[in-house]
Amino acid sequence: MDFDDYETLPTKNVLTHMTAGAVAGVMEHCVMYPLDSVKTRMQNLQPSPNAVYRGVGEALFRMVKYEGVLRPVRGMSAVVLGAGPAHALYFSCYEYVKDILTHTSLNNHVGYGAAGCVATLLHDGIMNPAEVVKQRLQMYNSPYKSCLDCVLKVLQTEGPSAFYRSYTTQLTMNVPFQSVHFMTYEWMQGITNPERHYNPKAHMVSGAIAGAFAAAITTPLDVCKTLLNTQPQETKGTGLIHAIRTVYELGGMKGYFRGLQARVLYQMPSTAICWSMYEFFKFALSKRTGESAVSLEPSGGVVASLPLHLVVPQASLAAENSELTLLEKRKYDSNENSSTSSLGNPDAWDGWGASGTGIQSKVRELPSMSGTGLYGALSFNTVHGADGNITKGNALLDVSHS
Repeated sequence: MDFDDYETLPTKNVLTHMTAGAVAGVMEHCVMYPLDSVKTRMQNLQPSPNAVYRGVGEALFRMVKYEGVLRPVRGMSAVVLGAGPAHALYFSCYEYVKDILTHTSLNNHVGYGAAGCVATLLHDGIMNPAEVVKQRLQMYNSPYKSCLDCVLKVLQTEGPSAFYRSYTTQLTMNVPFQSVHFMTYEWMQGITNPERHYNPKAHMVSGAIAGAFAAAITTPLDVCKTLLNTQPQETKGTGLIHAIRTVYELGGMKGYFRGLQARVLYQMPSTAICWSMYEFFKFALSKRTGESAVSLEPSGGVVASLPLHLVVPQASLAAENSELTLLEKRKYDSNENSSTSSLGNPDAWDGWGASGTGIQSKVRELPSMSGTGLYGALSFNTVHGADGNITKGNALLDVSHS
């Protein structure tokens, strides 16, 4: 499959992008979820004394040892429910907008960045409530028993607006994150995969580098987002400016980069998984669409979405040509032979003229009715008298099989 087949075919198939994006999004978040839990805890500016960690490894070890094996994956169900539809819209919107912008006079990298911005608006609108539930369940000594319990208690105590308290902050973070992410990915694809074929290694390397670079430069905004998602109701101020001031007051300049290591370690494999899974399903679904253009029904009928080409066997054509040659030869036979052959039986067909009438019959061949295929053709040729006065027996039905 060349570049045009690989890029153009799936771009026109929105369902392919939505399916591939949903699978890729769920896989991305689920596989690397434990590191995301560590990152959330390390970004907490006022942690419990039992939740102060010096590194990613220590945090993960202590979570498993003191809180249970399943503690690092607590809240994953909220991500699964949100990531599927969010990433389905995310990738389908990105491919659609990218296809439009890159066919205009815009620079390709500008088009990639703009497409990423538009896709982020849809993604965050669905994903933000899931992020709130997820991060509250990830915190140390979380008061919520389950995702449903968290949703109900937040609605009762803080109202629906609590689920979108960090939406502007998340957009402020994710718009530059996704713009840098997509531009870096496409730039790396130009280096590692210039032919733009399906190349799993190139997709993984490009995704990992793009995710790491974008995550590192947007870590300060991610710290602010975590603060807004996990702060209690009585905290004064709910906007981005308040979060920036609070982070500086509690942690200084270093506070903006809390959890940087965990965030980069989380984003590198997660974006590599996301892009490799997305490109794989994009390739597989597109290839399957092309191969299943003609399929057989169980009853034996053929369902065809591609043009059908009828093939006439060469043996059938040769037989018909030989018949035409013989017919032309007989056409010019002398009338004497024809008359002689009919003397014994006055009512018999004389071949090309009625006995004793002197009428010369001319051959007129109607269009052949041929059934093409493995069984050859069935031709019907009719001969009539020139003046239309056909006597008894003046009709010829010549049926030939080939």
